[in-house]
Amino acid sequence: MAITEDAPPAAPGRDPAHPPDGSREGRHLSSPLVLTMTLLLAVLAQSPIRGLLGTPLMQSWMTVFVAVTVQALPFLVLGVLLSAAIAVFVPPSFFARALPSRPALAVPVAGIAGAVLPGCECASVPVAGALVRRGVTPAAAIAFLLSAPAINPIVLTATAVAFPRDPEMVVGRLLGGLLVACAMGWLWQRLGRTDWLRPPAHGAHEGATKGEAFWNSVRHDTVHAGGFLVLGAMAAATLKAVVPATWLRTAADNPLVSVLALAVLAVLLSICSEADAFVAASLTQFSLTAKLVFLVVGPMIDLKLFAMQAGTFGRSFALRFAPATFVVAIAGAVLTGAVLL
Repeated sequence: MAITEDAPPAAPGRDPAHPPDGSREGRHLSSPLVLTMTLLLAVLAQSPIRGLLGTPLMQSWMTVFVAVTVQALPFLVLGVLLSAAIAVFVPPSFFARALPSRPALAVPVAGIAGAVLPGCECASVPVAGALVRRGVTPAAAIAFLLSAPAINPIVLTATAVAFPRDPEMVVGRLLGGLLVACAMGWLWQRLGRTDWLRPPAHGAHEGATKGEAFWNSVRHDTVHAGGFLVLGAMAAATLKAVVPATWLRTAADNPLVSVLALAVLAVLLSICSEADAFVAASLTQFSLTAKLVFLVVGPMIDLKLFAMQAGTFGRSFALRFAPATFVVAIAGAVLTGAVLL
C-alpha cells in the first residue's frame, strides 16, 4: 500500500496552480535583461566583429547597403506622410464625384489620378477598398490601386535622382505603369466578376479621429516600408558583394532571363515604390529594360501587396489578380522599354 504525504496548504490568497510572479520572472527573461546580455556579448566580441567588418567583402557590402538606404530614406518618409494624409484627409467621395460614370472612361481618369496623388502600396490598397465601398466602379478602383504607388510624383522624382544619366527611365516608368494600370482596369471590366471582389464593410481607421488615423497610418506604413527597404538594401548589397560577377553577367546577358530574374526579385523583395529605384540603379549589370521591369512590377504585385489585397478584397480576388498583374506588368514594361530604351 503506497503511503502518500499530504501536500502543504497553499498560502492564503494564492492559487497553487499558478506560481507567484517572482518565480515566473525567474523562468522568463525580461526585455531589459536580453538587451543587456546582447550589449555585453557585443562588447566582448568587438574584436572579431571589428575584424569581420574590416574585410574588403564586408566593406563593399556596407558601402552598397548604406548608400541605397541613405538615398532612399528621405523619399520613403515623404511618400509615407503624403500617402497617409491623402488616405485620411481626402474623402473617398471626392474620387467618386471626380470620376466619369462610364467605366471605360473612368479607368484612364483613375490611372491619371494615381499619377498625380502620392500614395505608397500600403495606402493605395485601403483607399481602393474605400472607393469600391463608396460605389466607384471596381475597374476604376483597380486602375487607381495600381497607378498610385507606381507613378506618383514622389516615385518619379526618386527615379530621376536614382538614374540621373538616364532620364528616359522616368518617362518609361510613367508610361509603362499607366499602361499596365489601365490595361488591368479594362481587363477587369471585361472579365471580372462581382463575387470575386469582397471589400470590407468598414475602413481600417473608421472610429478614430483624423489625427489618430493619420499617425497610426504613418507609424504602420513607416514600419512596414522601412523594414522592406532594409531587406531590399541588404539584398542589393549581397548581390553586389557576394554573388560572383560572372553569374550576374550571365543572367544579365540573356534578355529573357534578366527580365524574369528582376521581375521575380521585385516580387520577393517587396520594396516600397518610393525606394525601389535606388535598388534597381545599384544592379549595374542588368539592362535598362530589365530594371524597368523591376520598377513596374514591384509597386503592382509583391508579397506584401498580395497579403494586403487578399485581406482587403478577399482571397478569390487576390489569387486571380496577382498572376494576371504579374504577366501584364512584365509585358507592359518590356513593350515600353522596347520603344523608349
